[in-house]
Amino acid sequence: MTDNLDPPASAAAGSRRPGRVSPVRPSGPDAVLEALDPEQREVALAVSGPVVVLAGAGTGKTRAITHRIAYATLTGQHDPRRTLAVTFTARAAGEMRQRLAELGVEGVQARTFHAAALRQLRYFWPRVIGGAVPEILPSKARILAPVLRRAGFSDPSLARDVAGEIEWAKASQVVAPDYPAAALRARREPPGNLTHADIATIYAAYDDRKTAEGLIDFEDVLLLTVGMLDTRPDIVDEIRTAYRWFTVDEYQDVNPLQQRLLELWLGDRDDLCVVGDASQTIYTFTGASSSYLVDFRSRFPHATEVRLVRSYRSTPQVVALANRVLASATGPEAKLRLELRATRADGPEPVVRAHDDEPGEASAVAKAISALIAAGTPAREIAILYRINAQSEVFEEALAEASIPYVLRGESAFFQRGEVREAVTRLRGAARGGEVSSLLSDDVRSVLSAMGWAQEPPSGTGAVRERWENLLRLVTLADDLAAANPEAGLADLVADLDLRAATQAAPTADGVTLSTVHAAKGLEWDAVFVVGLVQGTFPIQYADTPARLEEERRLFYVACTRARVHLGLSWARSRAGRGRRERSPFLDAAFGAAVEASGAAGGVVRGSGSRSTERGRRRGPAACKVCGKSLVTGAESARSRCRECPASYDEDLFDRLKAWRKEESERRSVPAYVVFTDATLEGIATDLPSDTRALVAIPGIGARKLEAYSDAVLALVRGEDPPVVAGDSL
Repeated sequence: MTDNLDPPASAAAGSRRPGRVSPVRPSGPDAVLEALDPEQREVALAVSGPVVVLAGAGTGKTRAITHRIAYATLTGQHDPRRTLAVTFTARAAGEMRQRLAELGVEGVQARTFHAAALRQLRYFWPRVIGGAVPEILPSKARILAPVLRRAGFSDPSLARDVAGEIEWAKASQVVAPDYPAAALRARREPPGNLTHADIATIYAAYDDRKTAEGLIDFEDVLLLTVGMLDTRPDIVDEIRTAYRWFTVDEYQDVNPLQQRLLELWLGDRDDLCVVGDASQTIYTFTGASSSYLVDFRSRFPHATEVRLVRSYRSTPQVVALANRVLASATGPEAKLRLELRATRADGPEPVVRAHDDEPGEASAVAKAISALIAAGTPAREIAILYRINAQSEVFEEALAEASIPYVLRGESAFFQRGEVREAVTRLRGAARGGEVSSLLSDDVRSVLSAMGWAQEPPSGTGAVRERWENLLRLVTLADDLAAANPEAGLADLVADLDLRAATQAAPTADGVTLSTVHAAKGLEWDAVFVVGLVQGTFPIQYADTPARLEEERRLFYVACTRARVHLGLSWARSRAGRGRRERSPFLDAAFGAAVEASGAAGGVVRGSGSRSTERGRRRGPAACKVCGKSLVTGAESARSRCRECPASYDEDLFDRLKAWRKEESERRSVPAYVVFTDATLEGIATDLPSDTRALVAIPGIGARKLEAYSDAVLALVRGEDPPVVAGDSL
């Protein structure tokens, strides 16, 4: 039975993460132990009874548990064919199989919870039900969309949000009739204009239609397996005979349904090794609970506990900041807080920068990335992390403008998102049909209101909120265009959006990673930029209880510990020159009083208390440099002056620069702003740089643009004709 249920696993293809110790080719159990540090060795030697491994970020937990399995197998204390290791992603399971194969161990089953349950379900289904297991529904939206329409809800974003509620309910073992009470206890806000009762009704209708079509979803795989084991003692005995030793990775992320399945597998035995970090609990909104990790010693008082705190990933500077982030943590997870100890050589101090607006923040990050790439850091070893997907657009634009390749992880590019495509199509139709007034901003709001967009944000989280945020980006772009050119209309906006989309539509596989922090869990890079660190975004505005705020703190900790060497943190006082925002309180926790130095525009704080007067790249000050009046629009901030005030730059030079830029953009077949923005041209015409050192100090000019355009720009400043360019150098 075992061979049919679980054939031996083969090594999974994949590359070793940079910074890891080379794989061991052991000749026996002693060689396995020699490759470990003292705490990891303690894990490997604890081969009997319950074991809990508390493993901090970058401390080599996968190495420890795979060597434990290998040592137990090579000494004959575990049978690999009766060993099951479960984790949460197929990538992690593949890495575990690969490492075990490198250690000379074959036959161990390393799978996700769902993969292990599905294998068991398929094996026993013919005996219990007869026939084959029903087809698994790849996406709940296929069934939820018509169910929602029949219930009178037409917003397409609701399908994803309701799917999330159903997944939470099933993971929490909550059936449809019990959903309203359970959701209220958990303080879950219903998405959109739905009520808890609405979701319960839709949940029941979804399950009925799914069953009628002979389908099951991914949560049903676990529910059906649990139900089968709960009601068939003969089958549960067979499973327990097949599996004797269990390892569970990322144990802080298990939900009640997964925990119930684990308990059924285990029975009254205690050969269980769990590994986790309570400080990386960031998925409670999906039903995950750290309580199983926190309370493990209560359930198993005789358990062996080992703490892995030697960080092999990050420099002492990054480790010190990460420790400060958690120093003031509260809640049950704080009971198991680990104080990391760095093992790597010193690196640069983490830096926090403040900016006047988001475009300025994105531009500064792109400039810093250009410098890293020029210094030898591969683009694939750099990441920009943000709290929500809607934040990506401004960074996509900045990277594209700097000719830096990028990859979006787990999300489509901004202009490929469904609501953005629909909005641009509607705006184009309105422009062609003459459905316009004299005010661009009003026209855009009118068109988007037909899609259900409103000035006030929707309540709740999830896809509905992300959809609103994405459309708000279009409103902001329209406001900026109207501020820069009061005569601009819908046709001008559509043309601008088309150019932006064309510029940002071709990221490459070997590029800078753009990702939410949640999607970056388990990954690491040489350089990480955590952006958008403002109150209401990170922490998110929905963090309205102490428990939710602590989860946001843990999410920030996860973001910071993705960095090996370089860590940059940044925030912007406004979205695009309008409104004022406060920096994230997590910056105070990370830098203490020194973060006050970032109060100046472009101010920089380095390390754990030192101050710097260095001024970073920015679009402009918060006040007009001519009259001192506060600047309120993105266009005014970019030019450092009010729209009414006269220019303080050489206007003849500015006109020559614009004419040259037009020729250059046509020659390269790119939008003009990709060559240089108007703000950069104004900076050149204001500062009149005489050499490359002065030129690179102007916002908007990085290493690549300096190499490509410095000769032409400096010639124009001197009043000369730019040199003829034979071919592209950018």
